[in-house]
This record gives sequence, structure tokens and C-alpha cells, in this order.
Amino acid sequence: MAKQSRILAGQTAAITGAARGIGRATAAAFLRRGMRVAIGDVDLEAAERTAAELGTRAVALPLDVTERASFAAFLDGAEEQLGPLDVLVNNAGIMPLGRFVDEDDETARRMIDINLHGVIIGTKLALERMLERDRGHIVNISSQAGKFGAPGGATYSATKHAVVGLTEAVRGELHLMGAHVDVSYVMPFVVNTELGSGLGKARGMSSLEPEDVAEAIVEALQHGTVDVWVPKSAKRQFLFGSLLPRALSERMARLVKADRVLAGADHHVRRDYELRAARSGAAEAQPELQAAPERQRITQSAGE
Repeated sequence: MAKQSRILAGQTAAITGAARGIGRATAAAFLRRGMRVAIGDVDLEAAERTAAELGTRAVALPLDVTERASFAAFLDGAEEQLGPLDVLVNNAGIMPLGRFVDEDDETARRMIDINLHGVIIGTKLALERMLERDRGHIVNISSQAGKFGAPGGATYSATKHAVVGLTEAVRGELHLMGAHVDVSYVMPFVVNTELGSGLGKARGMSSLEPEDVAEAIVEALQHGTVDVWVPKSAKRQFLFGSLLPRALSERMARLVKADRVLAGADHHVRRDYELRAARSGAAEAQPELQAAPERQRITQSAGE
């Protein structure tokens, strides 16, 4: 007998980096299911526009995921305005690209702060609330780069591998505690967002829309899925590849140009995206980050 789908209507969700991209699409998908959504973003003005466009059950709140006090205030504000937290989606992330040997230390630190420490902080703070009520679901946005490792995005891949490992370990601890709190991690292929602009193409793989990822997140909440591959066919490819000798699997990856998706990024196209992000207002408060070969500004609100 198929497991009954969970009802999401009436639940309260908080989403980081939700002013645009995957975060925004996820907020819209949640609202269509009758949920209430707190849109957190370092760019408060963009978050407020998004909330206004999505409707009265969405609220915008400021959020810097690298600061524990800011994250705590975000969740406090969400609960004050919308009710007890049922779902947290750790979506905020950045992806400056370039060869690892050219990457400066500040870029690496900032990526780790947002992509990993932000997820750690958010997960801890959400669990404090969820464990008291013995219910809830935390969704951490990773990437297929968190399973394969992507040339041209070594530190980014490292942070996404860490998100997978973190989520699996926390899930194990929750099981040992007998807690009824679910955790999931989502691994999309390239998504048509500003963060995903100018990337290379892999043969046989099409770019996703943010709505594709949002619907996969909804499905994970409804069915309690732990590892969420987007598209689902990527999981079969991963399992098949893991059975092959390394030399053969790597040869196949080169054949379909999977190793060129990040390494072959068009930095001129991505520079345009970074300049647009820098003009968004809140980005001006962010430290500038190096991304070889171009100097770029990155904002948390890019999500995945």
C-alpha cells in the first residue's frame, strides 16, 4: 500500500535566500499548498517585493545566514507572525567559480560561511524549536556537485558534500533520539537562475527551472524523502556510475562533458549577473569576493 501523502496546508515554513530563484519558487509552491511562508533574505527590499507579489500569507524578514543572532531573529519573527515553525528550507548559497589554485582565501571562507555554516546554524536553531514539539522538517539545498565533485567549483563542491554529510549525520542522531523530525537534502542539476547563469552544458542533461526544484521539495515534505535528486533520473545515473571502475566512469563523464559544466562557465556572462546583484542594494554591504578570472560580488539571496 502506498504511503499516504502528508497534508501541508496550515503549516508554517521559513526559507532562506527566498527573494529570488529556487527560494522564491519554493515559497510560491508552498503557498499554493495552503502554507504560510517567511521569506528571509539579506536583500530585504527584494524580499519585501517578493512577499508582496506572492500574497498575504507570505512575510519578508531580514536575514544574514552567517550570523546566529540574525538567523534566530528571522525564525523568531516567522513564528511571531505566522505560528510555530513546521518547515525550514536552508536555501541561501553562493557559487563563485574558477580554478581552485586561483581562488583567494576570502572567497573560500565566505562560501563556507554561507553554504555550510549557514546551514549548520539554521539546522541547530530550527531543531531547538522542532524538538520541543517533536515534529518538523528541515530541507537543506545541496547540489549534484555534492555527490560528484565539479571541476571549476572545488570549494563549492566541498560545501555541498558537507551539506549531504551533515544532513545524513543529523538524521542518524534524530533516529537515536527517537525524535519525529525529518531532514532532507536536495541535489539539483543546473538550474536556470542567476546563480546558474553562463554555465557549460552536459550532453543529455537539460537545465532545470526553479519550479522543478520547488515541486521536488514539496514532494519531499509530503513523503518524507531524505535524498532528493532533481531530476529523479540523476539518481539512477549516479548508482550506475558508482558500479563502474573509476577510470571508466571518469571517461564517460568527460565524454558527456560533465566535467565542463562549471569549469567551462562563461565568466563574462556571470560577470553581468554579479553586477546586477551588486546593484540590488543589500549587495553593497557584502564584502567583495574574488572569482577567477573576474572579480565578482556575490549575494546570499542567489540561493541555488
